[in-house]
Amino acid sequence: MTGTDGAAVIRVLIADDQVMVREGFSVLLNAQPDIEVAGEAVDGRQAIAQVAKLRPDVVLMDIRMPEVNGLEATREIIAADADAKVLVLTTFDLDEYVYQALRAGASGFLLKDASARQLGEAVRVVAAGEALLAPTVTKRLISTFSRIGEATGFAPPPAAERLAELTERENEVLVQVAQGRSNAEIAEHLVVAESTVKTHVSRILVKLGLRDRTQAAVFAYEARLVTPGG
Repeated sequence: MTGTDGAAVIRVLIADDQVMVREGFSVLLNAQPDIEVAGEAVDGRQAIAQVAKLRPDVVLMDIRMPEVNGLEATREIIAADADAKVLVLTTFDLDEYVYQALRAGASGFLLKDASARQLGEAVRVVAAGEALLAPTVTKRLISTFSRIGEATGFAPPPAAERLAELTERENEVLVQVAQGRSNAEIAEHLVVAESTVKTHVSRILVKLGLRDRTQAAVFAYEARLVTPGG
């Protein structure tokens, strides 16, 4: 679908059991010229059905919902369509399931108190196929969820063998990705061309069998390439 100026319009599905959250996000998103709310869902089960029916470009997915929670819904949506883009809604109290949602294939997370500008930009970033990684908050979230996973016996897949596939430079790039840096920032840090960084990132994803930069960041934390203080 295109807007009045001929530009593509990003269609969004909002999945949240709180009416005020859905209505608030709908107002903010529909006010954006290149975004429209294609539908809403009150729980994970309805979200799965709505995604299959509406084929939205981006799903805003709350985690804590009745019946089927956002984690289960994310897993099922990604299993049905590997190209689906799910943006997890969370709060600063660190929802314990967000880490697992990222591992399940979510493209990133969005804080529920995001401004209209942040909300619109988050949707655009994810719709464009990029992972939503905010440097400081991402480190805090993923490192915390890693510890939660360990404490609850949630075991990540072995990483050593897969890491051995990476070159020294690819390892460096992976660490930078996990720290939330963009391709341009990584290129500046490593003093290489941005196109070179893009190539490295693509190779990293293929070698490690990962979906996107978000899963690469999670992998780096699980493999202890990046630590909470690192």
